[in-house]
Amino acid sequence: MPDFPLLLHTAIDTTDCRGLAEFYRELLGARYRPGDEPPADGSPDDAHWLVLLDDAGDRLLAFQQVERLERTTWPEHDVPMQMHLDFTVPSREELERHRGRAEALGASLLLDRTGAEDEPLYVLADPSGHPFCIFVG
Repeated sequence: MPDFPLLLHTAIDTTDCRGLAEFYRELLGARYRPGDEPPADGSPDDAHWLVLLDDAGDRLLAFQQVERLERTTWPEHDVPMQMHLDFTVPSREELERHRGRAEALGASLLLDRTGAEDEPLYVLADPSGHPFCIFVG
């Protein structure tokens, strides 16, 4: 028995549960928890809670449907970020490739800090407006 609680996954609120889950599934090469896949028979997709798994079957992210979600105004602080996700890539070339992939999937660029020699990074917003960073690490 562990001495401390274990992190199961990070849950993200969204007004488009399937859409945001699909964004991160594609971005991270993840897969759905069994039973969370999109309906194959064309029936309406009314998912209100979805979970993504990594290759080992461990939980990565969960998505929770909400009626309303106010987008952060970061870098202004009228509506603070509250949390963000960080992802690393091994090289500047991979940083550029994954920025392009993220934007093709629906992300938008919030900050370009690729001129920083010590930690080049991009801050992007996912389709629901949640910021995330991709940096060389």
